[in-house]
Amino acid sequence: MEDVQVCDLAEDSAERLEQVAIRTISEEMAAELSVTFGALADPTRVRLISALAEGELCVGELASLVEMSISAVSHQLRLLRQLKLVRYRRDGRHIFYALDDEHITTLYRVALEHLSH
Repeated sequence: MEDVQVCDLAEDSAERLEQVAIRTISEEMAAELSVTFGALADPTRVRLISALAEGELCVGELASLVEMSISAVSHQLRLLRQLKLVRYRRDGRHIFYALDDEHITTLYRVALEHLSH
C-alpha cells in the first residue's frame, strides 16, 4: 500500500481552512443537492431535461421523443416536478411541461459542456 502523507495544519492554513469551512454547505443542503443530482443520474430523465431545455412540450410529445409510453414519461415527470426541476401548466385536456427555471437549463448545459472538454 502506498504511503499517504498527511499535511500538517500550519497556522496560515488554519485560517484558510476556517474560511473554507464557512463556505462549505451544510449536511442538510448536501443531502438535498444529492437528491437533485440523483434525479439527473437517470438517462431517461436527462433526455426529458434535454428536450425541455428546448422549450415547453406536452406529455405526448415528450413520450414520442424518448420513445416511451405516456404513463412511463408521466411517472418520470412527476418525480422531476416533486424535485422542482420541471413545472407544468394545463391547457384543456393537455398538460405542458417546461423546466422550472433558468437555473435548471444552466445546470444541464454546463454539465453537457463539461462532457465536451
